[in-house]
Amino acid sequence: MPSSVPTFDELIANCARSAVHLEMRDIYGVDDEKEPFAAWKNGFRGNPDDRDSWWKPWHDLMQETVSRGVVVRRARIVSEPVSEYTRFLHDGTFTNVAAGELVRWLPRRRASEIALPGNDFWLFDDQWVHWHHFTGDGGLVDVEVTDDPGSAKLCADAFDAVWSRAVPHDQYQIR
Repeated sequence: MPSSVPTFDELIANCARSAVHLEMRDIYGVDDEKEPFAAWKNGFRGNPDDRDSWWKPWHDLMQETVSRGVVVRRARIVSEPVSEYTRFLHDGTFTNVAAGELVRWLPRRRASEIALPGNDFWLFDDQWVHWHHFTGDGGLVDVEVTDDPGSAKLCADAFDAVWSRAVPHDQYQIR
């Protein structure tokens, strides 16, 4: 591990080939999603034709990253029937896709034979792992960053196995 651990912003800015994100929880309670989730539960639905209403700094970042030639893939392992939170994520994923992310969904029962890490992660250029540590109710506790080759290989292998079985976003039907 280098003496200076890069931040997420530095990792994504320096990413040259690929950034992959594996999400394995059925609910997330992160602060920046609490208000949009509450609004969604009260009936708000994003309008794909009203880009100004949903385009956020995250989408700018992903669009800029993809425009540099970086392939950004996100895979979500979900229990079925899905949680209300997963319905919320699915409903809003058109924004990720519009920004250039490739997104797939894998029903948890189809992930049984895959060796998965214990935590969600981002993996940058098959080298840097950005682990996410959550509380039981989905609050983000902290992140951990490593360039340990064993951790990077575990994450790359797990992500590739999930990706190969997962259903593209536009084909995944909520159950």
